[in-house]
Amino acid sequence: MANTYKLTLDTLLDAVRTTVAAVVSMLLARMLKLPEFYWAPISAIVIIQSTIDPRTLAWQRFAGTALGAALGALIATFFPTNALVYAMAILLAGVLCALLRFGGAYRFAALTVSIILLIAHQSPAWIVSWHRFVEVSVGIAVALALAELWPRRA
Repeated sequence: MANTYKLTLDTLLDAVRTTVAAVVSMLLARMLKLPEFYWAPISAIVIIQSTIDPRTLAWQRFAGTALGAALGALIATFFPTNALVYAMAILLAGVLCALLRFGGAYRFAALTVSIILLIAHQSPAWIVSWHRFVEVSVGIAVALALAELWPRRA
């Protein structure tokens, strides 16, 4: 299979656009003193490099992260993390996304629940959840702004 990604003016501009989104997101998250600031540029890259409408993906990522953060904080506060609790959290995230008609948000909800429940943190779960939501939201906001100001060339 031939590689169709070549260095052209469009691919160079796309790389610069992605770089701007990533760096601005990182700097904003650092300025806000977010502990895991790297989630902001990761989110910006996911949005700005998407092949679907950035607004659609941004909504999915925002809604899924919000739901996953709230669910993860709630579960981590009241239950010890083990395989059964984790399984129920992932299942519940899927059910809630379906009930709320969040569509593509489930993957982001499941990822956020996983990060909150499976990674050891020094802070309480609700603080970790809040940070995760803000970190991701910074990246989403920067990517959406940049996508509007500097749309991808056709």
